[in-house]
Amino acid sequence: MPFMNRQTPHGVTGRTAVITGASSGIGKAFAQRLASEGCRLVIAARRKDLLAELAEQLEATHGVKVEPLAVDLSTLQGISRLERRIASDPHVEMLVNCAGFGTRGLYHEVAPDRIEAMINLHVLAPSRLIRAALPNMREAKKGYIINVSSIGAFLTTSRYVTYSATKAFLNMFTLGLADECRGSGVVVQALCPGLTRTGFMHTEEYRDFHYDKAPDFVWMTPEEVVDESLRALPHGKTIVIPGRLNRLFLGALRTPGLKQAIGLLLRLSGGDYY
Repeated sequence: MPFMNRQTPHGVTGRTAVITGASSGIGKAFAQRLASEGCRLVIAARRKDLLAELAEQLEATHGVKVEPLAVDLSTLQGISRLERRIASDPHVEMLVNCAGFGTRGLYHEVAPDRIEAMINLHVLAPSRLIRAALPNMREAKKGYIINVSSIGAFLTTSRYVTYSATKAFLNMFTLGLADECRGSGVVVQALCPGLTRTGFMHTEEYRDFHYDKAPDFVWMTPEEVVDESLRALPHGKTIVIPGRLNRLFLGALRTPGLKQAIGLLLRLSGGDYY
């Protein structure tokens, strides 16, 4: 059964969903899925051409209204622009904070502007966009907020210091917010995927690290991640880790002996441990 339809008590068909990072990967998969359920969309990302192409495709395929909004949410100007758009629309019933990027390098070697951009994008943007959306959601006694985090939120090591820290913030923020929203009709979720086949690692910063060494069975598709997120949403589960293997992996890391052994194996094989 589709997640959102006119029969489900918490469906948002005919309402508006705002999705950041919608031009590719998990954000794009959310846009495609929600459009197929009849949801009006505001899709936000930096790449104007990709957004326009996606909006045209979704409108033609699913007959829904899609508003592309080219903004850079790593900047205060970009955050403010989308913040105003959300706050002014009482029909926004879902907010998916999916925009993000990764860096790989020792903290003192990462460019300061990249660190600032990551904190803005992973911490400040979700915080302010949620603050903009919540009053109307609480007034309507209905709303859904999904913060796309990472299994990296549960672990950390060198080379991913800021990434893990910002994702850990997002998880803790979501847990507290879910507690505040309990009984209000607003559902809040932190989605924590592992390795997912997106363009996330196809950047200059990952040029010397080959995630393609990881076997096929450890990867998920964006569509699989989105499906698990939306299936969990009506049940009010706050922390969602898609993929049985990811859940087993995190479970193993909570066992002290296994944690050290896994870390050693990954380092010996040339991989990062996070």
